[in-house]
Amino acid sequence: MRRMAVMMCLLATVLAGAALADELAPERVASEHDPIEGFNRKIFWFNDKVDVYVLEPVAKGWDFVAPRRVQTSVSNFFGNLRFPINTINDVLQLKPIDAGKDVGRFAVNTTVGVLGFFDPAADWGMPPREQDFGQTLAHWRVPSGPYLVLPFVGPSNPRDAVGFGADYAFSVAPFFVDQIYLWGAFVVRAVNDRALILKEVEDAKHGSLDYYVAVRNAYVQHRRKLMGAEAPAHEDIYYPQLEE
Repeated sequence: MRRMAVMMCLLATVLAGAALADELAPERVASEHDPIEGFNRKIFWFNDKVDVYVLEPVAKGWDFVAPRRVQTSVSNFFGNLRFPINTINDVLQLKPIDAGKDVGRFAVNTTVGVLGFFDPAADWGMPPREQDFGQTLAHWRVPSGPYLVLPFVGPSNPRDAVGFGADYAFSVAPFFVDQIYLWGAFVVRAVNDRALILKEVEDAKHGSLDYYVAVRNAYVQHRRKLMGAEAPAHEDIYYPQLEE
């Protein structure tokens, strides 16, 4: 269980980083939704040091030897493996049409897309979608709770933290694949995804008056965007000053 938790945290770190790369924006969200900011900043500092001294140097090495096309193909491959997570969460959210698209996308990319290394499904009207159990809980009106930074995991909240465990189980692979191969897959994905956002993170650090606030705002904005129109009205309890 301990190894399972560590691997889950590593994956969540990478996914959070990749998702936030396009969301880092001016510090527009007030701090009312961050009641434990002091604690969060300490964990954020720790996570940033792990990234600076461990993950980023390895990612730069991978970026040097691997063309961007190769990195994109690796990212496509791991994205294709999210098929059961996306599909189960669509079913739990009562979205049968979207669940059907998930199945179709997986079938096309696994066959025509050569095990998912390429993404022909996107050109056939089935673009990639991101679904997780945190969104499913939001769909059923579970409050997010306050902003929370977790060691290794990074930006989160109580609702999304619970979702990590469910999505890990939904991925199915842990029940059929030996732990050593899962470790290898997690490391490869972590390094590859970090390599894809090297410049974005560097620009965000240099362009932000407060990098912690920029990442916090990006996380809140990104999660709201994923939920779209289904963002529960009671989210305003914790994000009262959120600007669209």
